[in-house]
Amino acid sequence: VLVVFLQRCLQLLLLPIPVLACLGLWDSFYKKLFPYVMAKLAPIYNRKVYKQKQELFSNLKKFAGPSSQLKLLEIGTGTGTNFQFYPPGCQLTCTDPNPNFRKFLLKSLLENRHLKLEHSVVTSGEDLHQIPDGTMDAVVCTLVLCSVADIRDVLTEVLRVLRPGGAFYFLEHVAADHSSWTYFWQKVCDPVWKYFGDGCSLSRETQKELEKMNFSELHLRHIHVTPYWIPSSPHIIGYAVK
Repeated sequence: VLVVFLQRCLQLLLLPIPVLACLGLWDSFYKKLFPYVMAKLAPIYNRKVYKQKQELFSNLKKFAGPSSQLKLLEIGTGTGTNFQFYPPGCQLTCTDPNPNFRKFLLKSLLENRHLKLEHSVVTSGEDLHQIPDGTMDAVVCTLVLCSVADIRDVLTEVLRVLRPGGAFYFLEHVAADHSSWTYFWQKVCDPVWKYFGDGCSLSRETQKELEKMNFSELHLRHIHVTPYWIPSSPHIIGYAVK
């Protein structure tokens, strides 16, 4: 009851935004603004998780195919904040449903000339039909599964495009322990958080969805990103092998 009451208070406080969303005006406006917001926030976030990302992507090379050039697909590439962690010579395919990220993507590519962009596709993670079956050595998805329409559809596509023995890398903020105050505030903030996070949900049970999929291996651990009191602090990080 308290959660619902506080949700209503937040919605009332931010009433103009839900009204604009109902009128279909918020999404078109925020999709243009969101890349600029992420261009400012992504470097701050990257500094907080730099060591964790460096460790996570340190074994990417071992999944390279016979040509020893890693074919990597990134879902929800955004501003290209992960490019600095990818190995030299990496053949990169980028996807994002928001075309307004393109100029930031190109800027990141200029700053990371050790990478080779093969394709850039405007599409959601649930619909990767332009990428043939079994053609990718690795797929990367960071801070994306929180905002997709259907996690299972995305993971099904990941398994389809990965070659046998390929790996899926992830770093996602997730639901906190259900008995914690963090989870309480996640549930309170969820209805309005999506307006500022481009559909993002604070309380996704992403680990459970990963465990349901047909990966042969799942290497996953829980971390917290500072500041620890914010609802998006709980994360999972790791990789899964097809």
